[in-house]
Amino acid sequence: MTATSDLGAARPASPDLLRSVFRKHAAGVAVITARGRSGPVGFTATSLASVSAEPPMLSFAVGTGGSSWPAIAVSDHVGVHVLGEHQRELAATFARSGADRFGPATAWREGPEGVPVLDDVPAWMVCRVVSRVPAGDHRIVLAEVLTGDPTGHGRPLLYHQGRFNGLRD
Repeated sequence: MTATSDLGAARPASPDLLRSVFRKHAAGVAVITARGRSGPVGFTATSLASVSAEPPMLSFAVGTGGSSWPAIAVSDHVGVHVLGEHQRELAATFARSGADRFGPATAWREGPEGVPVLDDVPAWMVCRVVSRVPAGDHRIVLAEVLTGDPTGHGRPLLYHQGRFNGLRD
């Protein structure tokens, strides 16, 4: 391997640098839901990750300035929904500040533990929140999977270059 000092357009760390780099990273799209005091809450997440197989655990990040954070901060259970490429508008609705996320355009039902479960998703899970780890202006939520359904239809929705996209073969 040859060492070189040309690192291109290296920039110091900043929120803009982080966003710019992660626009190059394709991520799956999920919607996280919870039961809030005045009704269901939810948000679009691209930070969903598998953490452990035994016990089955996952993680996701949630911004502490977001409208869903107060409910997520105290909820014992959350819903995790893997979105399909046919659900671009649903992803946009749950990502948009001030949107009526559980309005007439959103098909959902009350699921296990009272968690809102979205209809027509490729897969969903209901999880018990294990911990919330501070991470800057976010919290990393660790949750244990209790139940779910991976049998829905559709190819996965991806987030890349600031847009929702489908897979290309």
